Amino acid sequence: TVAASGDLLIHGPVFRRALAYGGGRRYEFRPMLREIGPLIAGADLALCHLETPLSHGPPRGYPSFRAPVALAAAIRGAGWDACSTASNHTLDAGQRGVKTTLDVLDRAGVRHAGSNRTPIEARRPTILEAKGVKVAFLAYTALTNGQPIRHAWTLNLARTRRILRDARRARRQGAHAVIVNLHWGAEYRNAPTRSQRLLAAALTRSPAITAVVGQHVHVVQPIRWIHGKPVVFGEGNLLSNQTAACCPAGSQDGLIALLDLRAGASGVRAVRVRYVPTYVRHPDFTVVRARGVSRSRTIRIAGRSRRVVPIR
Repeated sequence: TVAASGDLLIHGPVFRRALAYGGGRRYEFRPMLREIGPLIAGADLALCHLETPLSHGPPRGYPSFRAPVALAAAIRGAGWDACSTASNHTLDAGQRGVKTTLDVLDRAGVRHAGSNRTPIEARRPTILEAKGVKVAFLAYTALTNGQPIRHAWTLNLARTRRILRDARRARRQGAHAVIVNLHWGAEYRNAPTRSQRLLAAALTRSPAITAVVGQHVHVVQPIRWIHGKPVVFGEGNLLSNQTAACCPAGSQDGLIALLDLRAGASGVRAVRVRYVPTYVRHPDFTVVRARGVSRSRTIRIAGRSRRVVPIR
């Protein structure tokens, strides 16, 4: 089973709460992720989406993010094996921020895909292994906020030919399955855009690709089987400060997709998709399963998710 989760979007109120958890002396994100830790750690592989760069300097929130480096240890401590680092905020701290982010993840023992320190790294697929199955994790963004990209290899852009080429390369390097992570779509829109649907169709036609998961829109989007492969269009926000005060009520919602892979005569394929609705509880910024809040709120969260995310 592969668990894939939504945006880690570290707004100012989130990192200030982390500082309070650390007694005002250090940033401590682990309490925010503790309640979903057993779910993440219970998967054979767990994939996160790190929307914001990490920084040793003073943190910043919206619109140009820099999250405290302590977040990396919390990610690993909760059980994630790898994170996508391709988003419209990847370059908020420039090329140096990309290097810092990846260096910190390396030290924390978290693999990564989507941004790169060198052209060699950009050509090397991230391949994870669990129970003898090698799973390539490839990540791309369709959005850059118009930020200049000094070196084209720094950030993986969501171009169909490039993704298909990378997937084939990963297969040649021994991957039994390929999961593609996409930062795409129109913010706060539950329905996938035409460009999302077209890209999903193009990727799932390829025998090299096993499944597609996505983030960016800050609300959950549907899960569809396309050409016999699962596409999780949008996993919502795993952790952020977005609420109905600024955004749709659903921006406090997320989902953790659980992809069951099985080896057969034709290779490894996805045979089942489930999901667990999540919610960011305020004011402590604890990520909980939807059932971890009041019954009335649980009903609202689950209702939103079921309306948007029927699996078919």
